[in-house]
Amino acid sequence: MPQTTDQTPGQASGRPAAAPAAEAAAPAASARHALTATGLSLGYDGARIVDDLTLAIEPGAITVIVGANASGKSTLLRGLARLLPPQAGTVTLDGRDIAGLPSRQVATIVGLLPQQPIAPEGIGVADLVGRGRYPYQGWFRHWSSTDDAIVAEAMAATQTLELASRRMEELSGGQRQRVWIAMALAQNPDILLLDEPTTFLDVTHQVEVLDLLHELNHDQGTTVVMVLHDLNLAARYADRLVVMRQGKIIAEGAPAEVLTEAVVLEAFGLTARIVPDPVCGSPLVVPIGRFHGTA
Repeated sequence: MPQTTDQTPGQASGRPAAAPAAEAAAPAASARHALTATGLSLGYDGARIVDDLTLAIEPGAITVIVGANASGKSTLLRGLARLLPPQAGTVTLDGRDIAGLPSRQVATIVGLLPQQPIAPEGIGVADLVGRGRYPYQGWFRHWSSTDDAIVAEAMAATQTLELASRRMEELSGGQRQRVWIAMALAQNPDILLLDEPTTFLDVTHQVEVLDLLHELNHDQGTTVVMVLHDLNLAARYADRLVVMRQGKIIAEGAPAEVLTEAVVLEAFGLTARIVPDPVCGSPLVVPIGRFHGTA
């Protein structure tokens, strides 16, 4: 783990500078681990939020979960990440109950960026991103130039290198979000779970983040599972779309098959028209409001 908060990756404690991104120790091709929920029920204080849900995450694909507020999206993500114990059912990783696996082992395979992460008071950006390497440290494995290179690469990919010497509380909401994503990338997980990763970002940075996740999936085979509110961005970037309503999945599959006018009405109570996206041909949801035409 880095020992200072005021230096760029690779410069702390006299370590040599991190290798250029092209030379960084990028992970090998994805091992394509399998994450599956079977009969999964989740909730808080006895209240059931996710109800008897079964979902197999497609390895090597981008899966986007959408649904109205309080439909259970974030709760499902927490259950998949083993942060919320099931009320019923199981979550398995490569066929084994994830609850029984060592935490460090799970952390090297599954990474989670929650909706509102909280940084320790006073922590520097470089140190926070470096915490993504924690699962790889141990008695016989200490911080190395490989860790430096991976941290630097993650920060370069998220355009946060220039923020390395600053503290988290000094950053804007959008800058903080990019730093959190850099930490998730530094963990090098095979399966990356993200709860609304475009929160606080303007439209330019939203697209940049989603392009980054697409590249990570395409180039390294990382399985990406994320919750998004923007249906049109979800349809554009997803290989598979999962639509939730009241704790259950009401539709899943390719965006062109799933995102229909009937599904949008059922999931969101929204009357809309679906037209082809003029940029990429994916489904484009055009809402019909009370003052902008009739159904």
